[in-house]
Amino acid sequence: MNPKAHQPDSLPAPGPSALAQSEALVARIRAELEEAGGWMPFDRYMERALYAPGLGYYSGGARKFGLRGDDGSDFVTAPELSPLFAATLARPIAEALQASDTRDVMEFGAGTGKLAAGLLNALAALGAEFDSYSIVDLSGELRERQRETIEAAAPALAGKVRWLDALPERFEGVVIGNEVLDAMPVRLFAFVDGAWRERGVVWRDGWFAFEDRPVTESADLARLSEIDTAGSQYIAETHDAACAFTRTICTMLARGAAFFIDYGFPRHEYYHAQRAQGTLMCHYRHRAHGDPFVYPGLQDITAHVEFTGIAEAAVETGADLLGFTSQARFLLNAGITDALSEIDPTDTARFLPAANAVQKLLSEAEMGELFKVIAFSRGLADTLQAFSSGDRSHTL
Repeated sequence: MNPKAHQPDSLPAPGPSALAQSEALVARIRAELEEAGGWMPFDRYMERALYAPGLGYYSGGARKFGLRGDDGSDFVTAPELSPLFAATLARPIAEALQASDTRDVMEFGAGTGKLAAGLLNALAALGAEFDSYSIVDLSGELRERQRETIEAAAPALAGKVRWLDALPERFEGVVIGNEVLDAMPVRLFAFVDGAWRERGVVWRDGWFAFEDRPVTESADLARLSEIDTAGSQYIAETHDAACAFTRTICTMLARGAAFFIDYGFPRHEYYHAQRAQGTLMCHYRHRAHGDPFVYPGLQDITAHVEFTGIAEAAVETGADLLGFTSQARFLLNAGITDALSEIDPTDTARFLPAANAVQKLLSEAEMGELFKVIAFSRGLADTLQAFSSGDRSHTL
């Protein structure tokens, strides 16, 4: 094998056990490539790299969430950045529970469990009545970390938490997915020499490589033809898996609301002529780069979310679009500044770090504008306070 061409010197080298895990995953994907005739679509490669049992990035044991690369983590999420994120998100969740007359919460991809623990405590502090908090997560290592975090941070409420191996056919309550949609496998397409081709993966010169094949499905050609390539070379992702996931969740949701928080754009912004290189990105030890073949199974592979497609998938099931707005507007509407004001500003050791974290959550230059919140509902008569101003549903 010749992985050196896909291991930049700017990235720290993994340890021996991590490299052994990656090599085992490489062998497994290579065997699947041979069985498939030597080519697989990129979404299949991405699915194996992230979720292959015991070896994929999210199904293996590597640490993922943290504040710095030297702690072994690869990226930070809003719940890790500030407990005020959970304290604020709890308010629209409590409002949706009350408005739908439901008593259960379900979280997808709960990370380290900090969001779950924070929500449990915040919901209790708000007086919200709920019976259970279900978590759906493929990683056994993360499930254990979640359990430890919740038992330490919310011991009185840990008994309400359960982990699901399969989705129920019907769910009444509130669903939460923070940075879940971006982790769904995407298909890659390249517009080259005036024609669209699907980008897949082959084994060449001892390592993985891209190879494009003509697009033959009329449905694919129809949606790709709507992209303004300006006649130049263009790379685009389509989010078939994320849309299918959204349809599944909104079909399961019999009553209540579903909130998804992620980075991305409406379709007209996502497929802009100036976004010709696509949005595929990888994260390793808090360094971002664009090569999905670096350390397979040890790095995150992600793409920005195309929210118009997500909205269409949900509405197809009969769910209502509850709202769509920036993370900054959502958190401001939900009262994050009120939550911050509860910390004594003269206690600089607590207040200054909290204020800096809130600034990152709200700033247009940080997470405030790039991240969006989209929500769907059944059985809610009105919108929620968190979408009361600055709603951008009309842009979808």
